Amino acid sequence: MKQFLLALAILLPLSTMAQRPDIRRNQVGNYPQQEKVVVVEGTNAVNKLRITTPSGKVLKAKGVRKAVSPLSQKTRYVVKLGELTTPGDYRITLGDEQCVLHVNERPYHDIATASLRLFYLIRSGVAIDDAVYRRPLGHADTKVLVHNSAASPLRPTGTVISSPYGWYDAGDYNKYVVNSAFSIGLMFAAYEQMPQYFAQLKTNIPESGNATPDLLDEMMFNLKWFLTMQDPYDGGVYHKLTTPNFEGFIMPTDCKQQRYVVMKTVTATLDFAAVMADAARLFEPYQQDYPGFSALAAAMAERAYQWAKEHPKAFYMQHTLKDPAVSTGAYGDFSANDEFFWAATALYRLTGKQSYLADALQYQPKQFTTPTWGNVASLGAFEWMTHNHALTDANAQPEAAWKIGGDMYDQLYDYCDNAIKGVEESSFQSPYGNKPKDFGWGCLAEFCCCQAMALLFADNMQSNTKYRRYALQNADYLLGRNATGYCFVTGFGDKSPMHPHHRPSEADGIQAPYPGMLVGGPNPGQQDKKSLGAVVYPSNVPDESYIDTTESYASNEIAINWNASLVAFLCWLDALSGQLTVQ
Repeated sequence: MKQFLLALAILLPLSTMAQRPDIRRNQVGNYPQQEKVVVVEGTNAVNKLRITTPSGKVLKAKGVRKAVSPLSQKTRYVVKLGELTTPGDYRITLGDEQCVLHVNERPYHDIATASLRLFYLIRSGVAIDDAVYRRPLGHADTKVLVHNSAASPLRPTGTVISSPYGWYDAGDYNKYVVNSAFSIGLMFAAYEQMPQYFAQLKTNIPESGNATPDLLDEMMFNLKWFLTMQDPYDGGVYHKLTTPNFEGFIMPTDCKQQRYVVMKTVTATLDFAAVMADAARLFEPYQQDYPGFSALAAAMAERAYQWAKEHPKAFYMQHTLKDPAVSTGAYGDFSANDEFFWAATALYRLTGKQSYLADALQYQPKQFTTPTWGNVASLGAFEWMTHNHALTDANAQPEAAWKIGGDMYDQLYDYCDNAIKGVEESSFQSPYGNKPKDFGWGCLAEFCCCQAMALLFADNMQSNTKYRRYALQNADYLLGRNATGYCFVTGFGDKSPMHPHHRPSEADGIQAPYPGMLVGGPNPGQQDKKSLGAVVYPSNVPDESYIDTTESYASNEIAINWNASLVAFLCWLDALSGQLTVQ
């Protein structure tokens, strides 16, 4: 019955959409200085749209253009509201439909803070102390077994190790080095652009009272787990800590499967090396809270890199795992060139050793692509841009280092200039969301948030505001000005996901899901259709192929890498408070 009613609720609006207008807008908020745009569906009577200011004055829209979607062929109207610079709530009215556009000086602060605090709520191995989402300790992980795929002479099959802490990876309860490292790398990249902002950002976690910024404290909780994932006898890093099969939709304390560390891989080991090298640098000023960590992390990073050099083809082969077989997330990747580039870059920044510079030069990419767990080259690119941008003396490092940095700048600007083409003809006035390839598994993170992050990097490197306007447009898309009308972050906006594919949110008996989670987003692949039963996707159109139901792991799951992109993007926007100008 529940599935039938949900299907009915999804299908009914489709039959009436043509008869009623629908105003799509950023449901969370806008800076006073940024452009204000809404998109109207279902009517051409947009000349009747009215704006009521906080003081009660009624205004007309400043401009309207018609846009035909290249994805659905639907006609929409992009409405520019004008310069609404006075903070407050603006009521938008069209016929019998009304909505509110919020304007304030820090529109992204609460959602940015929630997106980072989400990592506290999904900590493993500790009790969570929260007014709403309190839960007892689950998955202590103090008696984890070494799987036969990970066995070594000094750690044979069945060896019991302790591997606590870390974050639950996604909708499941396992912990994966590849994705954890990528997530930390994204957030480290943002941190290095605005350390003063993060020094002031508080997320109400147990460590908030210490001398270390809360973001770094949260990263440390996962890094403590990383310290346990390197084989101390040879330097290789286990790919993941996992149960043989995914647990059901139950709470952590109800999980009973044995957990294992499995297979040492070159990709996990290199990602580990990159993150530990960066952590060694970034935690150096915080010895008071984490004494000895930087030296330990540096040594472990170099040891891991050496193992990877000796095992360059040690890729993860899940189908080879037996006794027990393993069917959880694979994070398989059969090229390590991008991981070598990122790790060599991070280790060069840490040590200045020419061998790492030579490797970075060997593996540098030919084209900028937005960062994903399977292609981390752009994390290396961000490192080079940050490193070279901070230097004022061209003689401070070898010519090869300046060459790599210069290449990365050029690739980034080429990418960003191509990304912003056609925005003035787009359906939702944004760089993201205009092509079929913009949509798929995790698209809102990898192609929307990470694209915006690239635009902000380019903006910062040029010390102007050419690109930030377009990054803000991606925020508008993400937070409601899109084909579905959803604000895709839980707990925010007036239409946001209520049923993400996330075990604790489904099993804890609390109606609202954890706040601050970014769902994967529209996915025309619909790989989960067989799991949905009577519930069906509302559309096969790429930007409408989303469904807010727990069973939809293809469009409605959450994951730490996706939330890391949200943290990096929204915290960066929040850091612009008080200094925002848009060309």
